Amino acid sequence: YGSLILIDPQVKDDNLMAAIRRITPDQLFPESEIRHGGTNPNRYATAHPLSEQFYICVYDPFGVWNAHFTNNFGIYLLDVFGNRTLLYRDPQISCRDAFPLRTRKMQPVVPHRTLLGKPLAPGEKFQPIDESELPKTANIGLVNVYDSKYPFPEGTKISRLRVVQVLPKPNFVANQPRIGYGNQKNARRILGTVPVEEDGSAYFSVPVNIPIYFQALDENGVAVQTMRSDTYVHAGEELICQGCHEDRHSAITARPQVPQAMRRAPSTLTPDPEGTDPFNYVKLIQPILDAKCVKCHEESDDPKAIDLSRGPENEHFFTSFRNLKPYCFYFDHNHWTDPETMPGKFGSNASKLYRILTSEHHGLKLTPEELYRFTLWMDNNCDFYGAYEECTLQRQGQIVQPSLE
Repeated sequence: YGSLILIDPQVKDDNLMAAIRRITPDQLFPESEIRHGGTNPNRYATAHPLSEQFYICVYDPFGVWNAHFTNNFGIYLLDVFGNRTLLYRDPQISCRDAFPLRTRKMQPVVPHRTLLGKPLAPGEKFQPIDESELPKTANIGLVNVYDSKYPFPEGTKISRLRVVQVLPKPNFVANQPRIGYGNQKNARRILGTVPVEEDGSAYFSVPVNIPIYFQALDENGVAVQTMRSDTYVHAGEELICQGCHEDRHSAITARPQVPQAMRRAPSTLTPDPEGTDPFNYVKLIQPILDAKCVKCHEESDDPKAIDLSRGPENEHFFTSFRNLKPYCFYFDHNHWTDPETMPGKFGSNASKLYRILTSEHHGLKLTPEELYRFTLWMDNNCDFYGAYEECTLQRQGQIVQPSLE
């Protein structure tokens, strides 16, 4: 539901919607133009193209996005010239998913690029095999991590890639439960890290059939760049990335030799610390605060010394988690954050907390692993929970596995 648009993938993205043409400019974009707490019309839905210029859709001139309101969508004919003609409306039942009942040419069949069974001998018929017999991992290659649409900070050396799994939400109600600072964000788990070679290449294996994204880490384990979408790899596939947020309209730069990582076997994922599979603030961060921060902050006369204790047991978030929020960078609603991530300007690098932790704050000395735990947490939106279920158990420090993957 929302505004209907046309996307031309041949037009280069200029961050100003050059590739997008709005068919219904009277309808604002729900995720970007309608601010939190404002009006939220819900007029257009389920469009079906008849041609490049004419479309069928459903429309309600009084449609709203409200659980306590009944919409009445009718079937309309739209065109790119701004015309809208009612074809049918039932006074009692909303219409949805309208399409013409007519003879059409069969669409071309896109061949599978995944492994659905064993290779066939000449004349042998295809026999699907059980999913349990298919490979559980597939390989991904990165040609050059430094091939980027936006340059990395000067002197940056990428040492590893972090692979993060995005976890689906088992219910449809936003922020129930709230898992961290960001609104309407998915929970996640860290699958691990893999090395990046001197020439910027990487080659590694990941689990199949799950949504994942990548982060480029510097020599201190701090994320310099992160994906804001996810990708998948399936059994039998091998994916190759040109770079890290490279210009999608450019070709791969010719190289005099095969990338270093592609000359060896794929790397396997090295797990990250406890409390990241899935995320659990109680395991990952609070033990460090308890050991090295809480006592000093409790005894301090400085009014700026915030409470970093666990706080009341029945609270949804620890007191420390709530009080650290002003010191942390995090992505919030879509219309409150930029659509692209600029290298070195998110996560730890954009957080006051990271600067405090690395400045020997009042004699604070963290071990490399303790500092890495903080940076890992800040680089992944500062979540408290890693699953949408059993929040009480997670607050008690138990690792709860998500019901959906």
